[in-house]
Amino acid sequence: MDIYQTLNDVLVHLFRDIMDIEQKAVAAQEFHDITSNDLHVIEAIGLGEPKNMSTIARELSVTVGTLTIAMNSLVKKGFVTRERGREDRRVVYISLSEKGRKAYEYHARFHQDMIRGLSSALTPEEMEVLVKALEKLTSWFSSFQPRE
Repeated sequence: MDIYQTLNDVLVHLFRDIMDIEQKAVAAQEFHDITSNDLHVIEAIGLGEPKNMSTIARELSVTVGTLTIAMNSLVKKGFVTRERGREDRRVVYISLSEKGRKAYEYHARFHQDMIRGLSSALTPEEMEVLVKALEKLTSWFSSFQPRE
């Protein structure tokens, strides 16, 4: 197998495996009614001040309409609360409920465990090379323009 095919296989499997492991880790705990996508929305909302829908949608690179569908589900499940703006009632502010905060913290611990596991399997030099390569990969993905 050539290097291009190997790299393609690694990237495809890595992405899928991370998503699968994350979903299994969540499903095994108290958050049985949540998806990986839900967790990423919860992560974007964060623990700080409430955010408006446009800010969260921009952070997730989705439309407000797409986010609204996810948000309706998260509100229904009790992870998120909505509140209309006091000065401008058209603006909806989103924050995490207590259940949402617990899910956020659980997700953060999952990521910490994942990084700890990875760093324990690599030397400091390998970690440095990996970080540099992943930064370049992230930069490329950020600038990627699909062919039309």
